[in-house]
Order: sequence, then structure tokens, then C-alpha cells
Amino acid sequence: QGAPGVQWPWNGDKWYKIPGGLKHIDVGGDGTTWGVNSNDDIYRYQGNNNWQKIDGKLKQISVGSAAHAWGVNSGDNIYQWTGSGWHNVSGKLKHVSVGIDGTTWGVNSNDDIYRYQGNNSWEKIDGKLKQISVGSAKYIWGVNSSDNISFWTGSGWQKVSGALKYVSASADGVVWGVNANDNIYRYRGNNNWQQLTGKLKQVSVGNVNHVWGV
Repeated sequence: QGAPGVQWPWNGDKWYKIPGGLKHIDVGGDGTTWGVNSNDDIYRYQGNNNWQKIDGKLKQISVGSAAHAWGVNSGDNIYQWTGSGWHNVSGKLKHVSVGIDGTTWGVNSNDDIYRYQGNNSWEKIDGKLKQISVGSAKYIWGVNSSDNISFWTGSGWQKVSGALKYVSASADGVVWGVNANDNIYRYRGNNNWQQLTGKLKQVSVGNVNHVWGV
């Protein structure tokens, strides 16, 4: 599985190594891929093993598509990509996630959950999560401080069996995750998880054809 921080896109039956080193990576539904390294430097994948460095500093980034990218920095400040730079959005989050349709949720340092309403306004949602993933308004998953897994029904959280430290949901309903031992799992429905080869500390799925990890 290589050195820590090396990206591993999934080609359907095995992991394909990409040069570079990132601590966090995210892929959108259209295959757009961004990441941040241990220095909080920001990179956008250009294809052919090339990464473009983007101005700014973020500790975590989320990509719904080329048109939708959000991130948070070491001070939990929130930023939205305008296409040419970062726009500061009010509020504080430790983790943010944006879907292919622009739906944006996040969690703060207290594990409180928020949904973005636009115009610098956040709506607090019942529950507690340490990490959240938005594929679209229809597909929202998260894990809490005990590694319990839940998905949003539209009105509340429904628990799913298993334990993950990080989960990723896509707009086509594909869900992957990694557990405390860095084992990799893909959701098969009906509370069933399939373990896949390899070890990852974090995984991101844009759709069934776009899966990356570090």
C-alpha cells in the first residue's frame, strides 16, 4: 500500500498509485479531485500524475464537482472556491462537505451538525457527528465520535451497522469508508459492508467510477 500520504485511485479491482503526498483527498461526482498535504497546502489534480498548487491553506477540503469546492483551515474558518480564489463564509467548522448539486453540510469542534442555507447562514441539525459526507441533497452520511455510522433520511438520522472512522457518500448512492484499523469497506445495502483490499486512513468516492484515498 505504499508510503503514508500517497494517493490511491481505485480502478475497479485494485488501487493505482499516484505520485505525491496528501493527508486528505476528495473527488467530486465529475471526477474533479483536490487534496491538501501535511503543510495544509492545496492541490488540484490535472491528470497524468500532475498536481497544480492552489493559493491558500486548508486542513480539509471537499469537492462536489468542478463548480463546487469548499474547505476549512486550521482555525476552523470556512472557505468556498469561487473559481479564482477562496471566499470566506461565516461560521466555524472542523469538517465540511459539498455535494455535486452544491448541497453543503459540516460539523464543528463540538460535533454539532450544520446545513448551509446560503448567504452566510447555517441551520443547526439535530445529532452529533465527527465527520460528514454529502453526495447530494439525497445522500448524506456521517460517523460519530464512537465510529457509529448514520445516514440522513430527510428528517433524521438512521443508524447503519458497522463502525467507521471516516465515510464517503456519492451522488449515485455509492458509499465507502475506512475503520480504525484503516480497513476499507464498500456499502452493499441492507446493513452489509464488503471489505476491500488495501489500507487507507481516508477515502473519497465521487461516484462508482471515481474513488481515491490516502
